[in-house]
Amino acid sequence: MAKLRYYDAADKAPAATPKATAHTEFLRTGRIDRRRWLPDERQYLSYAEVAQQTARKLTTAGETTHRRINGFHASIRFPKMVFHRTLASSPHLGYCHVTAAKTRLAEHHEITWSFYFANFFCDLGDETHFFDRIQPGYSRMFFAVAIEPDAGEERIVVNRNVRGNGLIFRTQDPKVALKNVLMLGARDEALRRIIRGL
Repeated sequence: MAKLRYYDAADKAPAATPKATAHTEFLRTGRIDRRRWLPDERQYLSYAEVAQQTARKLTTAGETTHRRINGFHASIRFPKMVFHRTLASSPHLGYCHVTAAKTRLAEHHEITWSFYFANFFCDLGDETHFFDRIQPGYSRMFFAVAIEPDAGEERIVVNRNVRGNGLIFRTQDPKVALKNVLMLGARDEALRRIIRGL
């Protein structure tokens, strides 16, 4: 894949064009402003600058998402565990961890899960290449995976025993994602019925 170059497009608002034409400006001042005729040069950004901008956006979105989840009902509370990662080769793409909790799925004992969102859509792969076939369009992805501690390396890994790949849900719709997270956090059937009705 070709190495991407990023430039700052925020400062490209059309400048107000002066009313004076070049020949009248010349007659008035004796100079012609040639800068108006030259195209504006692009300000290129480094990968670190792009990653920093992406990180700021992901963190803000993660905190907003956590606030919305916890604002639904007083009995459903999730810990705030917001952190982000950007992809090394494409720093404009990244994902954000929002929260983690325990729940009981119908076919399994109590499991621990983590909720994420990403500013791209993809398939989930294995441990070495977690994001597979990334589609970087204007899509996004909300997903939750079952997790467990890895005894050998003292880190958290995806629990592949749950549903074969560890994926609890994946969607592009934020309302469906919110509903699924609330269902995972609901403690009783009455609250689950209310959430299903949303």
